[in-house]
Amino acid sequence: MQRESLYFTGPFETELRPTTVEMSDEEVLVQTRISGISAGTELLIYRGEAPTDLPADETFETIDGDLSFPLRYGYAAVGDVVAVGDAVDDEWLGRSVFAFDPHETRFAIAPENLLSVPENATPEAMALFPSVETATSLVLDGQPRIGEEVVVFGAGVVGLCTIGILSSFPLDRLVAVEPIPDRREHARSMGADVAVAPDRLDDVLDAEVDASPRSDFPEGVDLAFELSGRPAALDDAVDAVGYDGRVVVGSWYGEKPATLDLGTSFHRDRISVESSQVSTLAPETRGRWTKGRRAATALDRLCELDVASLVTHRIPFADASEAYRLLDDRRDGVLQVLLTYK
Repeated sequence: MQRESLYFTGPFETELRPTTVEMSDEEVLVQTRISGISAGTELLIYRGEAPTDLPADETFETIDGDLSFPLRYGYAAVGDVVAVGDAVDDEWLGRSVFAFDPHETRFAIAPENLLSVPENATPEAMALFPSVETATSLVLDGQPRIGEEVVVFGAGVVGLCTIGILSSFPLDRLVAVEPIPDRREHARSMGADVAVAPDRLDDVLDAEVDASPRSDFPEGVDLAFELSGRPAALDDAVDAVGYDGRVVVGSWYGEKPATLDLGTSFHRDRISVESSQVSTLAPETRGRWTKGRRAATALDRLCELDVASLVTHRIPFADASEAYRLLDDRRDGVLQVLLTYK
């Protein structure tokens, strides 16, 4: 059976190619309705900034090979089950489902690798599941505590989902740092107490030092999440936390160099810098948490957060190249871009 698949063919180049899909007796056939574009990993690939010798993904059966061109990639497909294999229950027919599958018109997949779209979620919202699951993983790794001051650097889709989850915690204050004005507004609507441009963060933090009751607080914030994708923001995150502060790095910089200033207070302040990646669970959580439990938790959060407000553009699959150009420009007003299929 024929389909069309999106390929990254070189820096800033994509094309749709005819490919073949074959369904085994243990699989179902899904007709894609919507797929979400990641403004993190996918943009690194699009720009030619991803390490080409790195496996494309070792956790998704739908993605193989490395990150060299040409590359078929993506991991946020929502569609309808239109056929089932002989060994699959007919109850799957007609079901609306999500899969970590690349951008393509249809695909065959084992049912155990699918998530059913909940009744209280739309297909568009479900396309943001990877971002909400990543945000859930970040918060699990950050371990925010009651009364803490937390700063999130970067109010893209993952950053905004993280802010939304953090806003349900009894924090002292939740601050978003983002250069794009429209995204700062989104951060406030998702629950940030304060949203500022990067060059205003020091002013905001310094203004509270002498304010009651914060005059009794230790200097610096307790926890910072670096989710901007900008290596320079990692320095800002380290600078923002105080003694015994924690920095969780959710950004993947690809081949962009990240230079850190560790010669000032970093050493004496015992600052912790930890990488966080959704493909695995932190060792300290594995006694109680599994990927299944985390996914179920993320699905609950997806249904509670206003993720629909993060969808700003819907572009036909045939015009996918325009979608990547739009995201690459980082224009004000652009957040989640969805590809739509006939």
